[in-house]
Amino acid sequence: MPLHRLTAITIGVPNVAETIAYYSEFGLGAQPGGWLASTDGGRQLRVVHAPTRRLIELRIGAEHLDDIAAIAHRLRAAGALADESGTSLNTVEPVTGTRVVVEIAGPIQQPPTPATPYNGPGRIERGTGRAPGVLRETTVRPRKLGHVVVGSTDYEASIRFFTDLIGFKVSDRIKGHGAFLRCSTDHHNVLVLHAPVTFLHHSSWQVDDVDEVGRGAATMLADHPERHVWGLGRHHAGSNFFWYLKDPAGNFSEYYSDMDCIIDDQLWSPETLEGARGLFNWGPPPPPSFLAPDDLAEIMTGAHQPG
Repeated sequence: MPLHRLTAITIGVPNVAETIAYYSEFGLGAQPGGWLASTDGGRQLRVVHAPTRRLIELRIGAEHLDDIAAIAHRLRAAGALADESGTSLNTVEPVTGTRVVVEIAGPIQQPPTPATPYNGPGRIERGTGRAPGVLRETTVRPRKLGHVVVGSTDYEASIRFFTDLIGFKVSDRIKGHGAFLRCSTDHHNVLVLHAPVTFLHHSSWQVDDVDEVGRGAATMLADHPERHVWGLGRHHAGSNFFWYLKDPAGNFSEYYSDMDCIIDDQLWSPETLEGARGLFNWGPPPPPSFLAPDDLAEIMTGAHQPG
C-alpha cells in the first residue's frame, strides 16, 4: 500500500495550554512547539489556537516520491490544490477545510508487547500468581496515533476525496452516516461522519491491551469524573476495545487496543453496518452526547468558513 500510516495531526482549540496539559496527563510526552509524542510514533499531536475546536491538519506517510506524484496528478485532474514541495504534498479537503499533508515517512517501528498469560477453561497459563495486568504501576503511554474521526456536512464528498484522490480504502460503512477509511493495515485511520457542522469528533490512541485501556481511563477519571464519555466496551467495526474521554476543548480522546488489521485486501469484505451494530459489539450504550456532542450548536454559530 503506497500510504502506510498517519504521521501526525494538528488540532485547533480555544484553550491551548489547558488542552496540552490534558494530553500530557493522557500519556503523551510534551515536545517543543506545542507538540506531543507517542512512544512509537514520535511527535503526533500538535495543539494550536482556533476559535472553535477542529482538525486543522492531517499528515499521512507515503513510501515513495512516485506515490506523492500520483496523488498530485489525481488532485490536479480533479481541479484540487496540489502543492508539492520536496518530499511532501499539501492539499485541502474542501468540505471540512482540513489541510492534508502527504509526506515521505518511514514505517512505524513498534516493539512487540510481551504476550500476557491468561487463564481460561481448561487452560491455566498464568500458574500461581496474580494477573500481570493488576500488578502494573507504570504510567499508561499511548504507543501511536491510530485514527481520527471528523464530522462533515457532505460526508460522501469527503469520503470521495480521501479514497479517489488521496488513496484511502474503505473498510466498512455506516449506512447513511459515514465510512471507515484506512491508509495502513489498521482497520481505519479516518472515519468520516455526517454532521451538521465541521468538527473533530475524536482522536484515538493505541495502548498495549485492554488492561491499559482500563488503567489509562481510571487514572484520567480519578480526579476528574466529568471526563468520562463512554466505555469500557468493544466495537464491531474494527473490533477494538475502547474507552472515550473528553478533553477541555470538548474533543473526545480514545484509548484503544486490539484493532483489526487488514493485511490482505482480497480477504477482507467491507460491511454496511446499521444501528447499534455500527457502534459497538458490547458495553454500555453510547450516551446521546457521543452521537451529537453538546457543543455542536455553539460550534455552528461560531464556525468560520473553511480555508
